[in-house]
Amino acid sequence: MLDKNGIAKRIAKEVKDGYYVNLGIGIPTLVANFVRDDIEVEFQSENGVLGMGPFPFEGEEDADIINAGKQTITTMPGASFFDSATSFSMIRGKHVHLTILGAMEVAENGDIANWKIPGKMVKGMGGAMDLVASADNIIVAMMHTNKRGESKLLKKCSLPLTGVGCVTKIVTNLAVLEIKDNKFHLLERAPGVSVEEIKAATEGTLVVEGDIPEMNI
Repeated sequence: MLDKNGIAKRIAKEVKDGYYVNLGIGIPTLVANFVRDDIEVEFQSENGVLGMGPFPFEGEEDADIINAGKQTITTMPGASFFDSATSFSMIRGKHVHLTILGAMEVAENGDIANWKIPGKMVKGMGGAMDLVASADNIIVAMMHTNKRGESKLLKKCSLPLTGVGCVTKIVTNLAVLEIKDNKFHLLERAPGVSVEEIKAATEGTLVVEGDIPEMNI
């Protein structure tokens, strides 16, 4: 089973040379820590940063340099800063190759709910709405079940939707899954996790074909 860093490390393997990548709040922000050194990647944050690097070491933080989650970050040589209008023009103009988001629920048809729990105060949907509407390649980083042990990979989302039919792949603490033909297709198992455990933790339709390899991270 993976922890949050393990999920981020596995997702980092999906990042290709030359990609522009948007990192959402939560687990996705950790991905920048694990990208291979031999490729060039530009990480974008919707608050107006292009060229994010790994998180700073303790004592080296600069409170003026933050990501969309208000966490202090580092920047790579050549990084740039710009206003939100420019940032969202980049997102809406489909100039981002890969979007990595967290989620509270994902449905088997690719719907995603990641912004609101009814009865709880939130500031609004924020940039997630633009990201899911504009991106063609969305990977979700999430835990497979909630704190009560209930599946977060569902036949149909119960929470208010952020986007419809937009998720392409999911990496959880248990598995890597691809959404195809309105079903979850199991691609990889987390170390020490069986296919039976993944089936038991997945409410939506799960397709298992052949021997499912263990993740190599």
